[in-house]
Amino acid sequence: MKVMFVMLALPVALAAQVPTDTTAHSISLADAVELAQRNAPAAVQARGQLRTANASVKGAYAAFLPNLNISANRSYRSQSGTNNRIQNGEIVTANSPWSSGMGLSAGVTLFDGGQRFFDIKSAKADVTAASANEVAQRYTIALNVKQAFFNALAARESEVAAQAQLEEAEQQLKTSVAKVIARAATRSDSLRSVIAVANARLALVTAQNNLRTAQASLTRLVATPYLVTPQEGDTLELGALAIDSTELLHLAASGPAVDQAEATANAAHASARAARTPYLPSISVSYSRNGSGDDFQYGLGDPYRYSTSWNFSLSFPLFDRLNREESVVRADVQETNAQAALRDARLAARQQLVQYVGTLQTAQERISIQGQSVTAAEEDLRVQQQRYAVGASTLLDVLTSQTALNQARAALIQARLDYRVAKAQIEALIGRDL
Repeated sequence: MKVMFVMLALPVALAAQVPTDTTAHSISLADAVELAQRNAPAAVQARGQLRTANASVKGAYAAFLPNLNISANRSYRSQSGTNNRIQNGEIVTANSPWSSGMGLSAGVTLFDGGQRFFDIKSAKADVTAASANEVAQRYTIALNVKQAFFNALAARESEVAAQAQLEEAEQQLKTSVAKVIARAATRSDSLRSVIAVANARLALVTAQNNLRTAQASLTRLVATPYLVTPQEGDTLELGALAIDSTELLHLAASGPAVDQAEATANAAHASARAARTPYLPSISVSYSRNGSGDDFQYGLGDPYRYSTSWNFSLSFPLFDRLNREESVVRADVQETNAQAALRDARLAARQQLVQYVGTLQTAQERISIQGQSVTAAEEDLRVQQQRYAVGASTLLDVLTSQTALNQARAALIQARLDYRVAKAQIEALIGRDL
């Protein structure tokens, strides 16, 4: 009975967790990017990594400060046998089975081979790397948001094109039916027109589903509790880039990904130098002051007898089972890998820039050509429909023109999407908006 109750209550509980607001709220591209950069898990993790790196710098500086400890204790001694005990090197007779003590100790390392200095440099390099990673994550998130945003725009354009296709197919169906009734065309013309209408409706349903999917993807990225959709005013702006190719190469060479790789290489270099400090001796000094007695008030009633000591030490590990050598090798390998990654990041930035700029320029040309193709296909379809209406053309000619127009519209939408995405990829690569 209990299991049945849980099974019945589960759908209700799940339904309560799903947002009930299914209306798509309009959002601009800038607002979508800002929300995603604030809410995305990758952005949150990058900011947390930066906070941790800053805390490590403070810890590296704090290594120069002495350790300070204070202690207090109280113990009970059995009364059987003698009550004599040793206090501060003398034999005393205890008047009480209780004894107490207090102590203060401090210690500081005077010299450790310079490891603390290298630790500070390494920690600062880690902060630089974390900062570069945070910037890289912001632009990566912006690129993902822009792609989802542009996919939604393309889906909306496809929906408009599918709606126009459906209207044209329905108009052609009316013409075909009228000609069949007038016995100016065969029944196959009307059947083919019915199929064309069905295909247009399928294209419209597909476009609407793609739009809903794109809106859901965009909503997940911006992390809003309601569904979002691109603003109607976000249109495509064609034109030459405001930055020439030489400046683009310079910006790509110092983009977020390259900066992150360079900071990581600097941190690895500092760690490699710090790994060699155990070959030098370490010098430390410590101080302690301890007191004990029978006073229950920890020396406030009956003063303690205190002892003070200073301790200077020098240590140098002659042999530590090759642990130092292993640490040096590991640090050197890490530095070599970081340098290789930096070199590859610079080459990858140049290669990606060439690819993205080529895609952008090609898409721009495609937009111009496909725009003319759509205009020509629309005119061809209009002429074919008029010729079919007067019996000077066949339905096959009309359907061929309609197919050519649909393909031209789809190619134009894809070219516009490719242009938008390529521009967003260049912005993410160089770390600035164009």
